Amino acid sequence: MNDRERFIATVLGEPVDRPPYWLNWGPWATTWERWEREGKPVEVTDHRSFMDPDRVPTPLPMNTGPCPRIERTVLAEDDESVTFIDSWGIKRRDLKGMEAMSEFLEFPVKDRGDWEAYKARYLNPDDPRRLEGDWREVGLDWMAKGWPIQLGYYPDGGVFGAFRWLMGDEAGLMAFHTMPDLVHDIMDHLTDLYLTVWEKAAQAVRADSIHLWEDHCYRGGPLISPKMWGEFLGPNYRRIKAFARRHDIRVISVDTDGNPDRLAAPMIESGVNWLFPLEVAAGCDVNVWRLKYPTLALMGGIDKRVLAKTPAAIDYELNRVRPALEQGRYIPDLDHLIPDDVSWDNYCHYAHALKRLVGKA
Repeated sequence: MNDRERFIATVLGEPVDRPPYWLNWGPWATTWERWEREGKPVEVTDHRSFMDPDRVPTPLPMNTGPCPRIERTVLAEDDESVTFIDSWGIKRRDLKGMEAMSEFLEFPVKDRGDWEAYKARYLNPDDPRRLEGDWREVGLDWMAKGWPIQLGYYPDGGVFGAFRWLMGDEAGLMAFHTMPDLVHDIMDHLTDLYLTVWEKAAQAVRADSIHLWEDHCYRGGPLISPKMWGEFLGPNYRRIKAFARRHDIRVISVDTDGNPDRLAAPMIESGVNWLFPLEVAAGCDVNVWRLKYPTLALMGGIDKRVLAKTPAAIDYELNRVRPALEQGRYIPDLDHLIPDDVSWDNYCHYAHALKRLVGKA
């Protein structure tokens, strides 16, 4: 089987020669710096290719975010931090010399007026600049190589995810109660945009999966109720599902951190058949999920924190997920990016042990 066939068969629960061997989640920048200090070979320029993994679904390089693109603009900088405007127009502050979440200072949409102005300036679905570049040639090349091709990506391809990028977490969640019509309009328009661009892509290139970056959960559960998910996100997911069926796209995936257990049922009902990363620290056990949601494919679920321990602990963690692997519809991988307490030797041990686990000689 080629990488595309193996990926699709695994997600759909069809016969497969072996599970995919992926190293999807890479290191923090500070982790990479540590590995270089610890003697990582110079010729190893990324965390994947030196192990010859299978190809992960890769998004076509099309623009489904702000267009024209918003250039990163530094507003202030000192020895400790840099304040800047990012690619979505968010004002944020990053600390230097360490890996940490940004401090989000201001979001571009606060009310209906802001939204109408932002939508008119940056979110025209028919802007011809969205289709610039060599995405057709790239897609045809990937098709010839048997690689899985994806529509949608972080951060320019989510219904809730892009909404929170516009309004922010606190104001956005309040808006579900105080400005529900605005929330509907934002999410509906974002979906219009994606489907318009993806339609152009699907007419030229075979797509295998649609990916939605949402991050609408935290350790304690979802940021919105299942009822809210059904009211605001559900109709748009069903539109995406209908699009996928028309174009024989058999996989719809969601990336959400935290614990999405309470949202799993409405997501499945609305067309989602692949979910990740299933963070262990948020209480997600892939063995439990595999049995509880038999039609939902899973990826992730290996505790990244274990890589900072011993090789024996890594082996134990990989053996822990073996029942899910044997059940099928599971692609074993880490449950997020690799922190900087992980040594180069431990990462290599993990990469080799995972390769053995899935049976890629």
